[in-house]
Amino acid sequence: MTDTPYSLPPYAQALDMTIVDEIDGVPVIGMPFTDRVQGRPGYLHGGAISGLLEIAAIAAVHRALQAKGSDSAIKQVNVTVDFMRGGLSQMTYAVGEVTRLGRTMANVEARAWQDDRDKPIAMGHMHYLIKAKREDAA
Repeated sequence: MTDTPYSLPPYAQALDMTIVDEIDGVPVIGMPFTDRVQGRPGYLHGGAISGLLEIAAIAAVHRALQAKGSDSAIKQVNVTVDFMRGGLSQMTYAVGEVTRLGRTMANVEARAWQDDRDKPIAMGHMHYLIKAKREDAA
């Protein structure tokens, strides 16, 4: 893993998510299988998978904004998650890809997988509003 100034939010930390690698400069988020993320016996809960996709998307947007020299804040507008297969009781990974970064909106696709990145267990499509941070009054 390379050094990154991006730290994961408390929700991600609560589910033991960590930045495990980078793909094309974008953080890959890993989430181990534990009782906290188990749904039906032996499988990941859909909410944990969705949360992993969301964290990966947020990390990708922050990295893209950082590359533009922007410290803008983001606000989620909508999320669509497509579940493709059950997540098994093993490490799960996710990475986001910013497909469009405009002045006020960002579109992101996120992919979650376990053994093979080319066989995702879920895909997420997210839209974020980009808002310039306000300067503190002097």
